[in-house]
Amino acid sequence: MPKHSSCLFLFLLVILFLPGCEEAKAPQGGLASVVFLEVQPRSVTLSTELPGRTSAYMVAEVRPQVSGIIQERLFVEGSDVKEGDILYQIDPAIYQAAYDNAKATLMRAEANEVAAGLLAERYRQVVRVSAVSKQEYDNAVAAHGQAKADVAAAKAALESARINLDYTQVKAPVSGRIGRSAVTQGALVTQNQPMALATVQQLDPMYVDVTQSSSELLRLRRDFSSGALISSGETAMQATLKLEDGTTYMRRVPGDTRQEMKPVIGTLKFSEVTVEQSTGAVTIRAVFPNPEGTLLPGMYVRAVLEEGVSERAIMIPQKAVSRNNRGLPLVQKLTKNATLQDQEGVYNVTPQMITVDRSIDNQWLVTDGLKEGDRVIIEGLMRVRPGVPVKALPEAESGAAGSVVPAKN
Repeated sequence: MPKHSSCLFLFLLVILFLPGCEEAKAPQGGLASVVFLEVQPRSVTLSTELPGRTSAYMVAEVRPQVSGIIQERLFVEGSDVKEGDILYQIDPAIYQAAYDNAKATLMRAEANEVAAGLLAERYRQVVRVSAVSKQEYDNAVAAHGQAKADVAAAKAALESARINLDYTQVKAPVSGRIGRSAVTQGALVTQNQPMALATVQQLDPMYVDVTQSSSELLRLRRDFSSGALISSGETAMQATLKLEDGTTYMRRVPGDTRQEMKPVIGTLKFSEVTVEQSTGAVTIRAVFPNPEGTLLPGMYVRAVLEEGVSERAIMIPQKAVSRNNRGLPLVQKLTKNATLQDQEGVYNVTPQMITVDRSIDNQWLVTDGLKEGDRVIIEGLMRVRPGVPVKALPEAESGAAGSVVPAKN
């Protein structure tokens, strides 16, 4: 074979085998790159949102205690009134006359009591010398006692007449905001009538009644008994509110020079001991301050209540969780096998079914399927397949190094 032909043959062999040699030298160049999070339990305060309705702290229906004609209405509908303010004036003429009559009756009874007392005292002095008979003396003493009783009865009648006269001024039973009036000037009202003249509601503070299923209460008790949850202390008896538009109920703290808006904290008061048969729920009542009148009776709200503290909670980002064709949550976990033990940063991908309890911010609370030290893929999920090795970096290192490099085609 000619010399130049031999050289050409060797040159062609080098060109054909060169790509294969380069792939053998860098077997990891085609691996997909992902970022993983190593699971570490941590302390988390758990809370729950419960639906509820607001109600007035006090509700007082204003009704007349005496009958008569309404002479005047002395309040503005929808305004704030104080306890004892006069709301309506009922015609007092007949009650004033009854009071004057009772007063005169008392004066007559007191005069009779004085005369009877003087006669009894005079008879007591002369009965010793037999100037009057013993029977006459006894009658005088009895008449004095009867006169005292008449005075007491007259005083009671006068007090009753005074009370009825005072009742002609219909007063606010509690402080609060008064609603619309059911009667106008000139209307006839009767004593203890079923229809209220108006309603006064105390709006500061406000009640918030929320409902929680009895099954959730049983779960919480089991968690506290087993130690899975511990009390969060004073905050366990506190709650915050989310209003109908989804915003948090907030206000400026009095005396704060910065005038910052802060969530309003309510206090849990009690829980019903009876489960509602139709819904299987228990009512929990909380009290919230309402100095600015933001809350109104009947508003739909959601109360955020603290359940307790889980000291070894497992939290993973929501982006790390996907769903299978049955809708069950799963994550892609990184594992090592005998083949990959010597390759730093190279792992197999294994699907792992998990159980999630709730979402907290942008993370899931995992109750089953993961344990401390497990490595879960949080970035690059679209580039992995189960059983295919990947190049993985811890979350902290990936942040320092920059974005994840996709696999080469």
